[in-house]
Amino acid sequence: MLIREIQQKDNESIAKVIRDIFHELDAPKVGTAYADPILDTLYEVYQAPRSVYYVVEHDENVVGGCGVAPLENADVSVCELQKMYFAPEIRGTGYAEKIIEKCLEFAKAQGFEICYLETLSFMTTAQKLYKRIGFENIDGPMGNTGHNSCEVWMTKKL
Repeated sequence: MLIREIQQKDNESIAKVIRDIFHELDAPKVGTAYADPILDTLYEVYQAPRSVYYVVEHDENVVGGCGVAPLENADVSVCELQKMYFAPEIRGTGYAEKIIEKCLEFAKAQGFEICYLETLSFMTTAQKLYKRIGFENIDGPMGNTGHNSCEVWMTKKL
């Protein structure tokens, strides 16, 4: 398996991975990444300054990804870990932790001081991973992500 920066040819594949996971978990479609208007153009979105999105490729197929970008409507020192989703066949392989670490290294190199994330309360496996990496729960959302269905918010000092 290979972790690499997203390419334009990956847009359709990573969007499908993300949407399939929402269907698999019967997760809310409104107020989450599923409904983001940018979901089909992640390559273009992550060309913005201080932004990056990595994908995991397995047998020439995109099977997951995670990105980091400035948190919208927040202090310039705050970034957001975004759209971390993995197909069932690679869960539990350690690639989630590897890709998050790559994102955090990038964020630190970009001068961010705090990394924020939000998730759904039933995504407990992801929350355990975030805590192991050093994220801590906070009492409410930061910035303006539009993900009003997410009820768990966390930050990590970089």
